[in-house]
Amino acid sequence: MDKSEIIKMKQACKLAAQVLQYTEKFAKPGITTLELDKIADDYTNSIGATSACIGYHGYPFSTCISVNEVVCHGLPGSYVIKEGDILNIDVTVKKEGFFGDTSKTIKVGQVSNAAADLVETAYQAMMIGIGAITAGGWTGDVGFETNKFVTRKGYSTVKEIGGHGIGREFHMDPFVPAFGKKGKGERFIPWTCFTVEPMVNQGTEDFEEHSIPGSSIKYYTTSDKKLSAQFEHTILMTDTGYEILTLI
Repeated sequence: MDKSEIIKMKQACKLAAQVLQYTEKFAKPGITTLELDKIADDYTNSIGATSACIGYHGYPFSTCISVNEVVCHGLPGSYVIKEGDILNIDVTVKKEGFFGDTSKTIKVGQVSNAAADLVETAYQAMMIGIGAITAGGWTGDVGFETNKFVTRKGYSTVKEIGGHGIGREFHMDPFVPAFGKKGKGERFIPWTCFTVEPMVNQGTEDFEEHSIPGSSIKYYTTSDKKLSAQFEHTILMTDTGYEILTLI
């Protein structure tokens, strides 16, 4: 990306972070996930952006909201959020042809100690993965450090789903997994963007795939029905390191 494109990319990412920050305030007991999605969509439109999710390969909603055992791509619907839930809100906005992508797992009220530890582990896993990014480095560097941290905490990382390149397209190369070997995978290219978004499961890494009517997008749940948590930032690779674009 050139300088003008980077400016637009930073703007899209800032707006995505704003939408997530605004929406999470409403994630309280008694609200449905569909109501949360509507809040996010209305706010996205109010700040001059559009949701990148609506209509993407037939996906019908503005956000993905993944509750408890849902790993990712959870569909907003009639589910009423309750005390003790954990839920990931995944927001992607489009502005002037560029995409910004971020997500966060939210603790609803008082959650169990086990749930709280999982959520904290998922956040730290993302930050440790980001910290492994170096100029001229590899995607496997990120995955290695992420998986090492998560497994030492007694949890598992989802292997088949992970981060991705982003910019003028929602999803593109490279694939940024939550496991790997140092010096393996794909090299990071300066002045490109990608996401780091490890999905951390309380139990097994295995998941079940579920169809979404009218869409080629799938959503996933843990096969043992234990909890899953995830955090996501969009990263700009530079000549000398990286910049997190979805911090706010």
